[in-house]
Amino acid sequence: MCLAVPGQLLSIDDGDALTRLGRVSFAGVVKQASLAYVPEAEPGDYVLVHAGFAITVLDEAEALRTLAYLAEIEPEELP
Repeated sequence: MCLAVPGQLLSIDDGDALTRLGRVSFAGVVKQASLAYVPEAEPGDYVLVHAGFAITVLDEAEALRTLAYLAEIEPEELP
């Protein structure tokens, strides 16, 4: 099973299209992700991140709805 998690793009490190990286916030936890697949992404956008790669830009409402669903999961329900 694969899981991609929405996060908000805080900033972008300059680089060419294949090496472009961004700082992404996941409920306050900030991680670096490759932006090679989402050249249109801008700071403030929500991106869906899987295995360190932003794979799509999400609508803010959809991202927030997904984050709310994830927050409802009880720890004992996780594998």
